Amino acid sequence: MKEKILVTGGTGYIGSHTVVELINSGFEVVIADNLANSSEEVLNGIEQITGVRPQFAKIDCASREELCSFMSDYPDIRCAIHFAAYKAVGESVEKPLEYYRNNLDSLINVIDILRKRENSVIVFSSSCTVYGDPAKEDLPVSEDAPIKETPSPYGKTKQMSEQIIKDSVYAYDNLSAVSLRYFNPVGAHPSALIGELPLGVPQNLMPVITQCAAGVRPSMKVFGTDYNTRDGSCIRDYIYVCDLAKAHVAALGRMMNPLIKSDRFEVFNIGTGKGLSVLEIIGIFEKVTGIKVPHEITGRREGDAEQLWADPRKSNELLGWSASTPVEDVVASAWRWEKRIRNIS
Repeated sequence: MKEKILVTGGTGYIGSHTVVELINSGFEVVIADNLANSSEEVLNGIEQITGVRPQFAKIDCASREELCSFMSDYPDIRCAIHFAAYKAVGESVEKPLEYYRNNLDSLINVIDILRKRENSVIVFSSSCTVYGDPAKEDLPVSEDAPIKETPSPYGKTKQMSEQIIKDSVYAYDNLSAVSLRYFNPVGAHPSALIGELPLGVPQNLMPVITQCAAGVRPSMKVFGTDYNTRDGSCIRDYIYVCDLAKAHVAALGRMMNPLIKSDRFEVFNIGTGKGLSVLEIIGIFEKVTGIKVPHEITGRREGDAEQLWADPRKSNELLGWSASTPVEDVVASAWRWEKRIRNIS
């Protein structure tokens, strides 16, 4: 019988790509999502790619009553991948209470339900923001790097969430967990049937670039070019969303394999190991597509770290996973997705 996996936030950007990889790996997927930053139409793309339409319910995971009622229909679910969190650094500075309430309550509710089930497993969607603004001697960032104070409420919720998980695993013997610290997901599925489609103003770099290239936006802002980097703009580790999705399957496989003696709470960096600046990503996009991206330089954005990229060796070795897709292919996939949703030939 197929193992049934709860995916909270499964119609979102990373969630939907992970659902595809789970289905293709033989898992049965149940999605709970409140559609705050996604659309139920994403299920159509998942079905077209995999031939399977996952079970779905519009559920607010931050509501204990809603999630408990929903999960009572699935007593056999003992594994969850938790994506249901708000995720925009800048927005979190403006709306801290919304971020604390949603991101922490939804996680606590998932843990509280699964801890009562035998041999339960949680894969947590964490973030490289837990490292704050690392010192140069800590780059590339390994899992042992200091957890420094992060300027954004979003980053703080990820730090708090990891501590909640760690304390819960210590307290409840039947619970184990993995925290995947993502760097910067970009790109879309090769089919262009699912991709990043934020509601409202995009908060991530790539959809801003593609929307400008498509003429949806007149120009984009580059927040600061006075950082101590190669070209003055922030440096990040941009990872292909499909590579990232596969890391979740690898993490589940590690935790569910009785032959692997792993710690009950483990942390892994999920990145490429290479840092690229904002201006470099714009340049790569222009080279791959032949389209100029209009942009203007503006002041630094509150909450942004100067530079942050991963040391992914632990993930490479223990998960048997690596980010293998060239950045040019990643950028091309994002543009194919943008053209499809805008009906651009």
